[in-house]
Amino acid sequence: MRRIEILAYPDVQLLDVSGPLQVFASANDFRTQAGEPAPYEVTVVAASPRIRTSAGLVLEAAALPAHGPGIDTLIVPGGWGVNAACEDPELIDWVTGRSRDATRTASVCSGAMLLATAGLLDGRRVVTHWGRCAEFARRFPAVRLEPDPIFIRDGDVWTSAGVTAGIDLALSFVEADLGRRVALAVARELVVFLKRPGGQAQFSQTLKLQLGDERFDRLHGWIQDNLDGDLSLPNLAERANMSPRSFSRHYREATGRTPARAIEEIRIEAARRMLERGQAVNQTARRCGFGSEETMRRGFLRVLGTNPRDYRERF
Repeated sequence: MRRIEILAYPDVQLLDVSGPLQVFASANDFRTQAGEPAPYEVTVVAASPRIRTSAGLVLEAAALPAHGPGIDTLIVPGGWGVNAACEDPELIDWVTGRSRDATRTASVCSGAMLLATAGLLDGRRVVTHWGRCAEFARRFPAVRLEPDPIFIRDGDVWTSAGVTAGIDLALSFVEADLGRRVALAVARELVVFLKRPGGQAQFSQTLKLQLGDERFDRLHGWIQDNLDGDLSLPNLAERANMSPRSFSRHYREATGRTPARAIEEIRIEAARRMLERGQAVNQTARRCGFGSEETMRRGFLRVLGTNPRDYRERF
């Protein structure tokens, strides 16, 4: 039996805890209904016996175990309370030590901030909730943050994206531990994807470019109003009162992307909003300046990991 501990703390995100918990519970159900032993022993642990989640539901938790062998997986969830948790030195010390005890350590959502504060993510590839990526990158420059994946494994440390991505992460553990057949049965029971299409960028608004640089913020506003107009490099440079070469250099320094890539992202952001309102794909492609459905399809696949028709159907 694999022992799994899920950490809880005040104002933790309820679904970060209950999502993985239910995945492992359903895996146990699948095995016991087949007359086999339950593969997981899952415990919610905390510094206090009762923890109020950010949703208001109170969880009963076991005490934080003393350090020692016998734990397979430590899962650290996120939530509104994560910043306060990061300032609790006793909790950070416990996470650091318990991670050494565990075969694998994982975070859900902004729980990656707790792992990073404990020094467990330095030099590793990680992901967190799309809405906390900018803050995470500022606070933890030694960590190799990737904003789009649903989850990432780097050695014996796993991190997952926002909230429900914890379910995806737990399903990947079940598949690794018990095989694809059991993981697929659990996914069907919970009515979720075993392998979700696309990354978390399709759910976020991070593609909006908000820089605090007046030159480019004004330009971005103009671009959004003229998506089907002349967005060539010379025209953009002229509007920014720069030479094309100087504009390209300053723009990349400020945004981390080329003007062409930024325009594609702004067009995709606008197209997403139109598709969410039910606009036809061909009309969306024309009004957003893609020129053709095929060009828009390639852009969606490159940036969001899904195509416009599937995106419109789902959202």
